[in-house]
Amino acid sequence: MAFVAGVVGSNRSSESVTCVAMDRRAFLSAAGGTMASVLFQVSNTGGSVSRAADAVEYTLPPLPYPYDALEPYIDAETMKIHHDKHHKAYMTKLNGITDKVDAIKSPTIQNLETALRDIKNIQDDSVKKTLRNNGGGYYNHILYFEEMSKSGAREPSGKLADEITKEFGSFTEFKSKFMKAAVGQFGSGWAWLYRDGETGKLAVRGYANQDSPLLDGHKPILGCDVWEHAYYLKYNNRRPEYVEAWWNVVNWDVVAARAF
Repeated sequence: MAFVAGVVGSNRSSESVTCVAMDRRAFLSAAGGTMASVLFQVSNTGGSVSRAADAVEYTLPPLPYPYDALEPYIDAETMKIHHDKHHKAYMTKLNGITDKVDAIKSPTIQNLETALRDIKNIQDDSVKKTLRNNGGGYYNHILYFEEMSKSGAREPSGKLADEITKEFGSFTEFKSKFMKAAVGQFGSGWAWLYRDGETGKLAVRGYANQDSPLLDGHKPILGCDVWEHAYYLKYNNRRPEYVEAWWNVVNWDVVAARAF
């Protein structure tokens, strides 16, 4: 079965999706299953899939659900602007440097992960800034949109639940720590649950702007976007209210698939 590294289109059933075929095992190993549920949902919504021998740029994954699917927790207008405007803008600026960064000359998701992990090795400060801000923004939003749904598990179970309890004391204590990271993040940024690249343990912290645990050699598992564009239309300056509501649309089935 083939998986894809990039997709283009919208959340309409008539979308056309351009993709790069790759081996399933290689994809899941490299990307940790990051795109898996998006890709399955694209194939199940009637979208046509055309294969290209070589992709020339990153493309915009369609939302795996309608704009209003997360109501009343996240409103349709926010989702439309967030995905169609902000996510697209990160993609467009990232495509402006794909010929300047060796790792992403072949524009796949796993290559972008490699580029972000190795960002310290880029000598050109302008290219490094664009990769960090826009490559990071493109990547982070793929994870963010994928991990949300009003279906799926509302709490972790099995191995992930056990590990969260082991590391944080309980799921409630984990949520409290995550909430503090999200609400306490000064200015724009993200709260992340991630697997530490050195210890292999789960950890939580906030990151500014479009940074993620990838920049520190860790594996992102769950991210909450606390840029104002993610919530301001509905929640205004009430970030804690937005983060509390966001828990109602986290799909722990997707999160668990990333964790191991």
